[in-house]
Amino acid sequence: MSHVYLGDSRLFSLLWKCDLELAAQAKGPPCVHCGGRLDVGNYPRKPRGGQGVLGPEYKLRLSFCCATDGCRSRRTPPSVRFLGRRFYLGAIVVLVSALRDGLTSGRAAQLKGMIGVGARTLRRWRSWWRDDFARSPFWRSVRARLSPPVDVRRAPASLRERFGEAPEDLVRLLQFLSPITTRAGLAMAG
Repeated sequence: MSHVYLGDSRLFSLLWKCDLELAAQAKGPPCVHCGGRLDVGNYPRKPRGGQGVLGPEYKLRLSFCCATDGCRSRRTPPSVRFLGRRFYLGAIVVLVSALRDGLTSGRAAQLKGMIGVGARTLRRWRSWWRDDFARSPFWRSVRARLSPPVDVRRAPASLRERFGEAPEDLVRLLQFLSPITTRAGLAMAG
């Protein structure tokens, strides 16, 4: 069962390494506005859902800021750890939203005890996948890459089925979704 991964520190270490790679790619080119050097400009996060398995690196969202006075534009690379501005970790949002048999009161209570997420938040996540994500420019731009088509009304469960159930498959799915974790991607995602 995929909720077992939520207590596996190896998964969260792998996601951290993926974010470091994405950050290294983003830092390479100079500032697009003025050509200035990019300095580390990480900012704090207080992610929920990884009780007891997250290292201190999960308290940071990797980012860069132009060193030129008067510019200071920010470049925040995509992330596999965070799903946009949500408080809960991306892996939590995907796995919990993908529950096969829906949200029962028993499951809601179990998830509340396990990761601290309430039923109202779970309903909001499901609604986001079904409505906002399904209509987003991001989804319209990538859905053709998935053949045969994925039933977006069942997302993210249908995406989990397509990518697979193993931990490394979850990482690949989070990499696929990573464009929606940036400001530009959020604009794409509606």
